Amino acid sequence: MTDKILMTAEDIRRTLARISHEIIERNNVLDNLLLVGIHTRGVPLAKRLAENITHFEQVKLLTGSLDFTRYRDDLNRCGKLVVKRTDIPASVDGKSIVLVDDVLYTGRSIRAAMDALIDLGRPQSIQLAVLIDRGHREMPIRADYVGKNIPSARHEEIQVRLVEVDGRDEVAIVSMTDSRPVPSPVA
Repeated sequence: MTDKILMTAEDIRRTLARISHEIIERNNVLDNLLLVGIHTRGVPLAKRLAENITHFEQVKLLTGSLDFTRYRDDLNRCGKLVVKRTDIPASVDGKSIVLVDDVLYTGRSIRAAMDALIDLGRPQSIQLAVLIDRGHREMPIRADYVGKNIPSARHEEIQVRLVEVDGRDEVAIVSMTDSRPVPSPVA
């Protein structure tokens, strides 16, 4: 496997600042906004976006975390999965939700996450913010806020590494050219 760094910590910081400004511009009423990160790396990204918006607008935003494991369409093929905690600090009813994830790929994870979110109530709207959009969609899903479009081949993997999870901030593309089988896409 070969690693190529596509975004540094500073690139990620600047990108999240830009996305934060875009969220502010699109949402006139920030009091009704709830940022929900998808486990695992969407959670710290949602918190960083909320911190940026608080810094820029002096308004405190609620953030939550969402696990969609039970809503996946590949449960019969996955073996044992670890279910993480969903923690939404307020009712989603009538809220404008910004669902946050690290990488948008096939759209299947986002579809599952929306199903999980809607089971919690009826949001006014759901928007999607992703750090990386790598294409190869299998579902009609499009992000409202995209940090960076990174076209990639199916045999490549985009790895978002965050300080909160991985000990460092960077985005890398990994070519899976060795003899090991390539895992089937889930994102």
